[in-house]
Amino acid sequence: MAYQQTTLTLSAYARGIHIITPQINQAIDQLISTETKTGLVHLFLQHTSASLAINENADPDVRWDTEDWLNNIAPADQPQYRHTLEGSDDLPAHFKSMMFGVSLTIPLVNGSLGLGTWQGIYLCEHRDYGGSRRVVITVSS
Repeated sequence: MAYQQTTLTLSAYARGIHIITPQINQAIDQLISTETKTGLVHLFLQHTSASLAINENADPDVRWDTEDWLNNIAPADQPQYRHTLEGSDDLPAHFKSMMFGVSLTIPLVNGSLGLGTWQGIYLCEHRDYGGSRRVVITVSS
C-alpha cells in the first residue's frame, strides 16, 4: 500500500457551513498520479472549533438550516459556560465540533472522490472569527 499526504490550508470563512469539495479535489489531483484509481482518502481537520461533514451540496438551504439547528443545540452566551476566555462562541464551537467530528474517510473511485450525486464536503466553521483552517489529506492506494 502506498500513501500520499499533503496539508491544505483553507482561507478564513465566516461562521457557517461551507462547501470545500473543489479545494479538496484540487489538492487530491495534485497529490496522486494519473495511475491511482482506487484507495481511501482521509481528511483530518487540525482544529477543535470547526468540523467536517458530508451532506447535500445542491440546495444552500441545507447549509443555512444546519447552521440554525446547531445554534439551537449549542447557543452562545450561556451563563453556565465556564470556558469563555476565548469568547462566548468558543465553547459552543467545541460542542459542535465534537458532534460532527474532525475527520472523514471517502473512497477513491476511478481516481476521484467517491461521493454520491448530491454529496459535498463541508467545512463547518463554528467560530465568528475562526481564521484559516488546515486539513491533512492522506490518500492510501
